[in-house]
Amino acid sequence: MIVTLVIVAFILMLIGAPIYLALGTGALVALALFGSLPLDVVAQRIFAGLDEFSLMAIPFFIFAANIMASGGMADRIINLVQLMLGRIKGGLGLAAVVSSLFFGAVSGSSPATVASIGKPLYPRLIKQNYPEGFSAGLLVSAGALGIIIPPSVTMIIYGSVTGVSVGSLFMAGIGAGLFFALVLSMYVLIRTRSFKDIPISEKLSFGEKFKIIKDASWGMGVPIIILGGIYGGVFTPTEAAGVSVIYALFVTVFVYRDLSVKELYNIVLDSSKVSAQVMIVIALASIVGWVITISGLSNDISQLVTGNTLTILIVINLIFLVGGMFLDGSSLIVILAPLLVPIGMNAGIDPVFLGILITVNCAIGMYTPPFGLNIFIASPIMKLSIEKISKAAIIYVMISILALVILILVPEISLWLPNYIYGK
Repeated sequence: MIVTLVIVAFILMLIGAPIYLALGTGALVALALFGSLPLDVVAQRIFAGLDEFSLMAIPFFIFAANIMASGGMADRIINLVQLMLGRIKGGLGLAAVVSSLFFGAVSGSSPATVASIGKPLYPRLIKQNYPEGFSAGLLVSAGALGIIIPPSVTMIIYGSVTGVSVGSLFMAGIGAGLFFALVLSMYVLIRTRSFKDIPISEKLSFGEKFKIIKDASWGMGVPIIILGGIYGGVFTPTEAAGVSVIYALFVTVFVYRDLSVKELYNIVLDSSKVSAQVMIVIALASIVGWVITISGLSNDISQLVTGNTLTILIVINLIFLVGGMFLDGSSLIVILAPLLVPIGMNAGIDPVFLGILITVNCAIGMYTPPFGLNIFIASPIMKLSIEKISKAAIIYVMISILALVILILVPEISLWLPNYIYGK
């Protein structure tokens, strides 16, 4: 059954069929040929794949991210970070990392972070004599912070298919996201020491500094409201997503006044399309996960994957790391998490910790050639070929894998905050 599913899905993807269609058709053909259940169960499973309260947060976070990107919030965040770091050599490179971290804490999306931060920041980097390859690779890799730092759409999907608390995942993501940003920042500082013609930002007057801080402070309020509200018990992650939309609309329409009615209509339309694309992938990928479960593959893999905890952890990470090169994180998690997470839990691995590692693997896959989504998002924005950005991203993939290894070996980096909150 599984062999049939894989062959059909692979053939369809080779001829250019969308991932969701390839996965769904493969599962349907496998069930038709080898399944003992009526095919109308497939429709029930599609509905069941979306019938999760936590998944309601995804369209809200996508909508909020698009509002903030179009409403000038990304530009103001970049200006604030450049104010803080511009007097350091390589400060604008550091600003790319920190701006992506801040915007990721607003959007929960890696592609949205690359588009929102890359569009205004890439020309600034080039203007200040940063090499094209360095700048492109930095922005596509830093954009991946959008799904590591909370709120993260990827963590929401993981929580929905495994039953792990999304709030705990968000808390663990703070440590992992900050560490990931630190590793990228260290590389930027070391690499830019060899750049000779990079200018240091000019000193600004008190009035200019105050205006930058005042404008950006509204944007900084989003992660405070979202995370503070969740951890303070005021609202759930799904309710926090709805609040973020209201706050983003208020700031962009009434404070910044950068959003017209026509632009808002286009944002609603675009957000609906993106939400539909994500949801249909989750729905049809859930069928694949169900087929894997009823086929008994989980038990077979449980018997094959033996060894100590570290060995099992490495195997799970390798599967997601390689899979991330070809499939988006949403599909990977819906298909593989129900299969592999129970194996990890049986080996004594904390499911929250495992969720963070899987999220980081998915993040790395976003800029790993040949099919990293961030690379395809960045290409038209930066007016660079896919090949050039892919080549530039390789060094950042290597650095990110190093950071992943450290996260595996030192679980406390991710778990210190949830353990402290819950008194473990």
